[in-house]
Formats: sequence, C-alpha cells, structure tokens
Amino acid sequence: MSSADGLPPLRDVVETYDLAAKKSLGQNFLFDLNLTGRIARACGPLEGVTIVEVGPGPGGLTRALLSEGAKQVIAVERDERCLPALAEIESAYPGRLKVVHGDALATDWRALVADVQGPVRICANLPYNVGTALLVGWLESDPWPPWYERMVLMFQREVAERIVATPEQRVDYGRLGVLSGWRTKARILFDVPPSAFSPPPKVTSSIVELTPRAELLPCHGKILSAVTASAFNQRRKMLRQSLKGLAINGKTLDALALLHGAEIVETKRAEEVDVAGFVRLAQIADEMSR
Repeated sequence: MSSADGLPPLRDVVETYDLAAKKSLGQNFLFDLNLTGRIARACGPLEGVTIVEVGPGPGGLTRALLSEGAKQVIAVERDERCLPALAEIESAYPGRLKVVHGDALATDWRALVADVQGPVRICANLPYNVGTALLVGWLESDPWPPWYERMVLMFQREVAERIVATPEQRVDYGRLGVLSGWRTKARILFDVPPSAFSPPPKVTSSIVELTPRAELLPCHGKILSAVTASAFNQRRKMLRQSLKGLAINGKTLDALALLHGAEIVETKRAEEVDVAGFVRLAQIADEMSR
C-alpha cells in the first residue's frame, strides 16, 4: 500500500533496496510519518524555502519536507546504497529534489547554495557520528549572517542539552554552549523516543532549533572555538592552568596575560565564564597572536 505521497511506505523502500542501517555511518532511520511531518513543520512555513538536508537515508524526512511545501530540498548523502530510493522521490517531485552524493564534512556549503533564490534553512536527522562536527562548522562559518536563516536539527538528547546550556547548567555547559549562545538563539523543541527509529538507538533524541543572531559580539569563530576547547578540556582546573599552552596562529599565549587582558579572574573555572567573557578572551587572544 502506498503512502499519501504515492510513494511506497518507508519500510518497504528499506526492504526493496536492502538498506540496513550502518552503525559506521551513524545511521538510524526515522520511519514515523507523524514525527517526520512534525520535524518538517518545525522549520516554519516552507513555501519558497530551500531546505538543505544531511543524511536523508531512504528519505523519510525528505518526503515530509517536500509534502509540507518546500520549494526545493538539497540532500547530501554519503551512502550510495540510498541513492536509488532518493531517485524515486526525485521522480515523484520533479525539479524539487537535488541529491548530492558526497561527504557532508567535506562539502562547500556556500557553493552548494550559491544559485539558490530565496531563503535557505537546514533541516536534518544528523548522523550521530558527525552531527557535532557539522554544527561546529556551521557555527564557525564566516561571513555572518550565514547562508542559512534557521537550523532544525536532531541530536542525541545529551548533545542537545550541551548546545542550549548556559553557565547555570554547569555540567552541560561547554564549547558547544558557548558557540551556539554566541551566534544563535538555541532551544530544544521536543524529544524523539528510540522506538521511532530503525534500529532503535539506546538514547533519546531531541530536535533543536538554532536561529542566527543578527548582531554579534565581534570575534573570530575559530579563535573562540580554540579558546573554549582549551578552557573546557580541563574544566575542573582554574583557567590560569587550563589555558596554559593555548596556541593561536602558531603562537603560544601567556595564560595570565590573556586572562588579565580580558578582565577575567584567573582562579575562575571555564564553567563560570559566560559567553561574553569567552568572546573577550577570544578578542584578546586574537590581538596577542598577531
């Protein structure tokens, strides 16, 4: 029996093309049509909108995005086994699905959407093994505002909590929370239970919305990322110790001078410094490295 879009049910598609999810690719296929529709609608009204999707697999979310009215979906898929299934969707929605066979971590995103007219949003059930790396790359990208106007992404719940964390949630607060808080307004929209997937993961997942901030405290994203990575790498130590050995542009910085320049007490720990404090550290680190 076909589904509402005239295409076979996803479970049949997976069986037809022998698409057993690969752990090495971080794959967990989402079959629940109510959930795929809910995720697509979380992206807001889709008329005139191009969606960039990473890791579509057999195309459950892809179909929902097109069904909800997306002008176009550009889907980046590494697993060549999924391409025939995606080609069926391409035929069902002529001119509205573009499938790119490639590695998302090596994709030039600005080039990918260079010819797109109208707004671009990212919506994806990200492969667990590359989700954090992809998000950091999108958050570090320059110039800003970025090439996308919103991201609606699925992560493991523990990663989602780190993305939205502030110093008030010290256990979860870290580099992801600083980068996300600096450049976006991030919030968890809803959870997705393991039973919604095939195979079911051992953890709950969460849908996170990240909306880029129009105005930012000025600093270089990659320097901010390096400073926070160093600070949180030894999060139980004082900053005067955890920032020792921090190198920017090939130059090792004096931790005490860096902290004094940013007007941050040297005995503080990383989890006690807010986003604005880390931005000041990045600004001083940039100056000291020149």
